[in-house]
Amino acid sequence: MYSKEVLDHFEHPRNAGVVAEPDAQATIENPACGDILKLTIKIASGRIAEIRFQAKGCVASMACASAMTEIVGGMTVAEARRLRREEIVGAVGGLPQASMHASHLTMDALGAVLSKVAKQ
Repeated sequence: MYSKEVLDHFEHPRNAGVVAEPDAQATIENPACGDILKLTIKIASGRIAEIRFQAKGCVASMACASAMTEIVGGMTVAEARRLRREEIVGAVGGLPQASMHASHLTMDALGAVLSKVAKQ
């Protein structure tokens, strides 16, 4: 049902945890399924120097969060704001239709944390 990339990100999550002394943090909950995603971020010279996540949810939510942190790490804040949901779905090798909510949750959390970072 899940791609090998989804399972790899779920079994070996990248950037799990909390950034020490973050510049911004955001927690988003999907009320329909109960998944919760928290992001913490550190910005240096206009770039995402560190981003970490904590998730309580399904396999797809954890995989999407892990993949997103890999994608945006090192990007400028402006570049990260332009990330598209389809890029996350592609990075995890696709998602079943019933799991697409995970990519929306991830993008909502990213948007929320970036909205708390000064325009860079």
